[in-house]
Amino acid sequence: MQYKNGKEVFPPSLLKEVQKHLQGELVYIPKKNNQRAGWGEMNGSRQLLAQRNKEIYLLYKDGLSFEELEQKFNLSIESIRKIIYKTRGLCNNPKS
Repeated sequence: MQYKNGKEVFPPSLLKEVQKHLQGELVYIPKKNNQRAGWGEMNGSRQLLAQRNKEIYLLYKDGLSFEELEQKFNLSIESIRKIIYKTRGLCNNPKS
């Protein structure tokens, strides 16, 4: 990001309008489409984890214990527990 002087960038009418709101301060002006993809959306990691978490939940629902899931997915019991509780809410939500 580079500092630019408003006198050199804005037309005089726009500069006067901006000066009505603030003077002598730095302002960040974002790009038009500054939307970045979220973590794992570009390479599919997020979707793979969502599928794995749903599988963990369904196996738990079918009767596997936390310990069995821990061994199968190589995760801690605390991680398994968090995944199950979080996924339970998603699977029981009619919007998903």
